[in-house]
Amino acid sequence: VQLQASGGGLVQAGGSLRLSCAASGGPFRGYGMGWFRQAPGKEREFVGGIHRTGSTTIYADSVKGRFTISRDNAKNTVYLQMNNLRPEDTAVYYCAVSPSIILSQLRVPSSYRYWGQGTQVTVSS
Repeated sequence: VQLQASGGGLVQAGGSLRLSCAASGGPFRGYGMGWFRQAPGKEREFVGGIHRTGSTTIYADSVKGRFTISRDNAKNTVYLQMNNLRPEDTAVYYCAVSPSIILSQLRVPSSYRYWGQGTQVTVSS
């Protein structure tokens, strides 16, 4: 499975961005999907995940209520809508694919099998 993330950019605090992650080369609808981010000098952290059915999602507390994950299995694409962005959201954002069917396991990086290349999000104050 290959993943191509896009949609990053520079935005002012309070603004919005929508990231996309297009998957190819595998049974997309059979996988859970997740978004992670990594800021300079920090470890990669979980942002949110969506069950393979799209019926349930899970988020990090730091983004809950501001970020929304969705997926379009017909387009083999997962989205991350980011609203009310803050400077601390600045990071490289990665999408990833997990075979896990347990929603809580989508928080764990080791549950993911494939990773995209990342897209930079910069939020200015």
